[in-house]
Amino acid sequence: MTFCIFRIIDGQRLGVEAGKMTAALAETEDTEAKAGADVSLSVQAHQSLIGALREGQIRSGAFLSMPMLVDILGLPIAAVREAVKLAEAGGLVSVLPKRGVVVMDAGPEMTRECLELRAILDSEGARRLIETNAILPFARLREDHERLRDAALTDVTPEVQRRAILTDLSLHDALAAGVGLKLAQRIYDDNRNRIAIIQNQRPFLADRIVSAMEEHLAIISALEERDVEAAVAAIRQHLAHTLRWWGV
Repeated sequence: MTFCIFRIIDGQRLGVEAGKMTAALAETEDTEAKAGADVSLSVQAHQSLIGALREGQIRSGAFLSMPMLVDILGLPIAAVREAVKLAEAGGLVSVLPKRGVVVMDAGPEMTRECLELRAILDSEGARRLIETNAILPFARLREDHERLRDAALTDVTPEVQRRAILTDLSLHDALAAGVGLKLAQRIYDDNRNRIAIIQNQRPFLADRIVSAMEEHLAIISALEERDVEAAVAAIRQHLAHTLRWWGV
C-alpha cells in the first residue's frame, strides 16, 4: 500500500513538474515571439524613416520631436527610438536628449565630403570590376542612360526627375558593389542615404540631367573597354562637375 501511495505522489510530482516545464516553455516562446515582433517593428521603423528622408518627406536641417516622428512613421515609440539610434549611427540625424532629433545639414562641407567619399568608392569599385573581368549589364545601363538623356532634352517632368535619381544610382550602386567588401558596402549605403537627403535640396534640372548622363556614359564606356585609368578619370570628372553644379 505504501508503495502505491509513493507511486501516486511521484506521479503527482511528475505532473506538476511537467506542467511547470510546459508553462516555462510557453513563456519562453512568448518572450521570443515578443522580441521578434519588437525587432521586426524596429526594422520597419528604420526602413520607414530612411524612406521619409530619401523621399524628402523629412528634409535636411529639420527638427522633430519623438511624438512627431511617431505620427509620421505610424509606429510605436519604442520602435521609432531604435530607428533613430540606427539613423544616428549612419550620420543621418543627431539626437538631442529629451528634445528630439535634427536631420543632418546638407551644407557645402557635408555635400563635398559625401560626394568625395562616393567617388573614392566608385573608383576602387571600377578598378576591381575591370581587373576581375566582372560581368556588368553594360547594354542595359547604356540604354537607360541614353533614353533618360534624350527624354531630358525634350521635357523635364517630375517623372523624368524621378527616373534621373534612379538611373544615376544604378551606376553608382554597381560601382560600389564592385569593391566586394561588406564593410565598404555598409559605408556606401549610409553615404547613399546622406546624398539622397542632399539631392532633395536641389532636384535635377534639365541641363544637369543631360550632362550627368553624358558623364555616366563616359564611365560606362571606360568600363566596357576595361580601361582603369580612363574609368577613374571619368569618375573624377563627374565628381568635379557635380561639385560645381552644387556650388561647392
